[in-house]
Amino acid sequence: MVESVTRRAVIDIGTNSVKLLVGDITDGHVTPAHEAGEQTRLGQGLYESQRLHPDAIARTVDCVTRFTATAWEMGADSIRVIATSATRDAQNGPELVQAIQEHTNLQTEVITGATEAEWVYRGVLSDASLAQHPLLILDVGGGSTEFIVSTHGERRYDHSFQLGTVRLLENFPPADPPTMENLATCQLWLKDLLEKSASPAIQPLLPPHGSPETLLVGTGGAALILARIHLGLTDFSREQMEGLSISAQDVTAIRQHLWSLPLFQRRQIVGLPPERADVMLMGALIYESVLHHFGIQALRVTTRGLRHAALLTM
Repeated sequence: MVESVTRRAVIDIGTNSVKLLVGDITDGHVTPAHEAGEQTRLGQGLYESQRLHPDAIARTVDCVTRFTATAWEMGADSIRVIATSATRDAQNGPELVQAIQEHTNLQTEVITGATEAEWVYRGVLSDASLAQHPLLILDVGGGSTEFIVSTHGERRYDHSFQLGTVRLLENFPPADPPTMENLATCQLWLKDLLEKSASPAIQPLLPPHGSPETLLVGTGGAALILARIHLGLTDFSREQMEGLSISAQDVTAIRQHLWSLPLFQRRQIVGLPPERADVMLMGALIYESVLHHFGIQALRVTTRGLRHAALLTM
């Protein structure tokens, strides 16, 4: 019996970038056929004005329009457009939704933080081998970060925190190069958030602090860039990045290197896309802080996540 294959596409509008995944769905599994991403910095100035900037809206609509054309050209039967933190937080988020519909005839789904966390979980756990471990899953985005706890393949906790690379960068803009004072300020803020908001709910669900059983699974752009820097990859490589383990010490070494350099030198680091050289200061720091706070020994990187689940639930 020949299995039915359906080709679908999802366009994911984040605070920092827009991503496209075209995938073939077979028997409840996603096989990626094409992936692309482009930084449009939709959240530019959002956390000061509470509004999406007209230029950021224009960049994002242009990108979504081009990604839509690509998906149709690749034979997608259907296209789903989803938007996350920046669009749901902005007072004028509906302006972006309307502009996308006018240019593409597609309706954008502005998903809640709870839905985002649920889909991240479903996408990550499409790797059945992960169900054997106690997991803290982290999806660090531009405007929000999803924390999910899974034990024995069962989701025990999920929450979307207003913590993201763009949000942190705009709230605590560092000097160039960053100073030790800049670093200490961000570390203290993250320590406070983890101690007061995350840890009380999460730590009781995991093995004791420092247990080698617990895996921190990172999905999303920041985790994938850490993997690229660690491996020295000039481009995205699913084969090399999927399941990669980066020790806590190596994550700290990457963070220290990033925070020691001015922006123009960070833009020359192999594996770090130049347009992300500013926000990855915060991406690396968030992962380092979570590893340290929960006593987890390594970051396991996955290329699965939100967009995989968005395809499966279409």
